[in-house]
Amino acid sequence: MDHNNILGTVLAGGKSERFGEDKSQVKLEGKLLIDYILSEIIDEFKEILVVSNNQIKFKHSDKISVIEDLKKDQGPLGGVFTAMKWIKEKNKNYKWISTFPVDTPFFKREILQNFLSEINLEESNLFFIKSNQTRHNIFGIWSIDLMEKLEEDLNNGERKVEVWANKVGVKVINMEFINKDPFFNINTKDDLEKAKEKINND
Repeated sequence: MDHNNILGTVLAGGKSERFGEDKSQVKLEGKLLIDYILSEIIDEFKEILVVSNNQIKFKHSDKISVIEDLKKDQGPLGGVFTAMKWIKEKNKNYKWISTFPVDTPFFKREILQNFLSEINLEESNLFFIKSNQTRHNIFGIWSIDLMEKLEEDLNNGERKVEVWANKVGVKVINMEFINKDPFFNINTKDDLEKAKEKINND
């Protein structure tokens, strides 16, 4: 798969209600949470778009652009649509967007590389990673051809990624991780403490 056809997209527009503050700006062992994912994907794409509705800090790079959601309160699907619209409005040549959350500090670029290498573009317009029987709906590759359908469904009130993906058809790429969970995500302050323990035990 040609990485030059893909816009890396970090979905940071959530309210982080369970955490109580913007998760992307929380520090884990002295490093901003958003910088964990950015450092793993920065060399994999020509450009990265961060969708955030707050003024956020991150390790600067000329590759990274930041944009607010076109419409608030539409969840991750709204962030995906915002990224697709950005591509169209900026006359970019990307055919796909690759999406990532801000709260998974143990995700590694090798997983992304393996995921992309397993994709057959003829099989679907949407691909998600599945590991250890869990489908990770934010780690995906989305065809720009889905934009009109996504906009229509968002306007009709659809908000759940899983429901929408099942409706349009999604292909999952299976991966197995025996000892560690690279998709461990930080939703609460307790999760942050667990992440600190994981880092210190590595």
